[in-house]
Amino acid sequence: MASVVVTGGSRGIGSAIVARYASRGDRVYFLYEKNHEAARNVAEKTGATPICCDVADGAAVAEAFLNIPEVDILVCNAGVCWYGLLTDMVDAEWDRIFDVNVKGIYNCVKAAMPAFLRRHSGSIVTVSSMWGQVGASCEAAYSATKGAVIALTKALAKELGPSGIRVNCVAPGVILTDMCANVSQNVLDELAQEAPLERNGTPEDVAKVVESLADAEFVTGQVLGVSGGLVM
Repeated sequence: MASVVVTGGSRGIGSAIVARYASRGDRVYFLYEKNHEAARNVAEKTGATPICCDVADGAAVAEAFLNIPEVDILVCNAGVCWYGLLTDMVDAEWDRIFDVNVKGIYNCVKAAMPAFLRRHSGSIVTVSSMWGQVGASCEAAYSATKGAVIALTKALAKELGPSGIRVNCVAPGVILTDMCANVSQNVLDELAQEAPLERNGTPEDVAKVVESLADAEFVTGQVLGVSGGLVM
């Protein structure tokens, strides 16, 4: 039985990852920022332990990990997005998306590292995006953060590999979560048709791949697309 920490675990992809690990009997802890009702629902359904914490706050993350006895698997899923022209973006919005999407991973990896190094083992899976691979119009900041996640994953894999710690990344495509709430059904249908598998993804599709990468003992530094082939 593994001890698993999932950030951004109260909704969408994160809640699916929590549910998948809980279903196999692991001890699961998930970090969430402010949606207490959603977190309570996930906890009731899965038996996982919710911890309210803004991953962008290094001190809060360090304190949160004090309540987690051990960490075997860390899934860095917390993320925010911003859609619009770069010229319309203000500095605070730019800073926030980098603080959550990139610095949040730094904070969580740093907090989990003592447990990993003590046992000379551990697995980290980061969640990027296909837009981190190819970029997206009107999502410049989001694309930049997700590209940074990929670079950070590869760098950490090289740095931590000698200590027995593996670091891999998933890059989801169009996944039907609340992030798609403002996207029209026509647009979603068009995106599905552009993918070779001719459908959009589900949070469960991503959760399966996260689990597989986390368990793959001779795999590190890899970025695995979960986009139905939309980006290859």
